[in-house]
Amino acid sequence: MEKIIQITSGRGPAECYWVVAQILKILIKEASNNGFSYTILHREEGIESRTLNSATVQLEGINVNDFIKQWLGTIQWIGQSEFRKYHKRKNWYVAINELNLVKEVTLINDKDIAYQAIRSGGPGGQHVNKVSTAIRATHVPTGLHVLCSDSRSQLQNKKLAKERLFKLLTLEQINQKKATIKENWQNHSEIIRGNPIKTFEGSDFKIRKNNNNFKSKRQSLKNELRDQLYKE
Repeated sequence: MEKIIQITSGRGPAECYWVVAQILKILIKEASNNGFSYTILHREEGIESRTLNSATVQLEGINVNDFIKQWLGTIQWIGQSEFRKYHKRKNWYVAINELNLVKEVTLINDKDIAYQAIRSGGPGGQHVNKVSTAIRATHVPTGLHVLCSDSRSQLQNKKLAKERLFKLLTLEQINQKKATIKENWQNHSEIIRGNPIKTFEGSDFKIRKNNNNFKSKRQSLKNELRDQLYKE
C-alpha cells in the first residue's frame, strides 16, 4: 500500500518554513523505523537556508495508512523564532494533508489494449507498402496510443508497441502527479490553528502529548488569539 502526503507551511512566515523542514526529518525517520519506504516527490524551498515551503512524500508499506493517520492535520511547534530572536510569537503551525494521486500502472492488461494492423509507410520497397506489418496500440481506458513499424514482423511490432505504451502511460502518470501536487498548493491557505494533532516544542523538537479535553482546547484558543496580536 502506498500513500502520498504533503507537509505545508500554509504560506506562513520563515519560521513555518523551518518547521516544515524539521517535521520532514522526523516523519521520514519514524517511517523508516516502522519499516516503511519513502520517496520525496517534491520540495519547495523556503526563503531561508535549510527551510521548506512544502514537501511531498510517498510512503509505502503494510499498515502505512494507520501510520499517516497519526500525522494528518495541524502540527504545532512551540518555540522561539530561529530568525527573529525578539519576536514575541511562540506558536507556529504547519499542516500535513493526504494527496489522492492516480495509482501507478504496474502491469498492462492485454484486454485493455486494442491492436490495429496497418500498412507501414516510408522506404522499404514494395513489401513495406503492401503488407500490414505496422501496429497501432491503443490503451482503451485512457485513449493513449502508439504506432510501431520498426520491424517487418507484425508480432515483433506488437510486442514493441505494448512496451512503448507502458512507458507512455508511466510518463502520463508522472505528469499527473506533478499537476496534482501543484494544484494542492491551495492547502497552503487552509491551515486550522488550534487543537493540533501533534505538538512539538523547543529547538530539539520534543513531542508533547496532546490532551483533547475542554481545558486544552480552551488554551489553544487563547494561544491563537494571543498570536493574532503578533502576526508576522
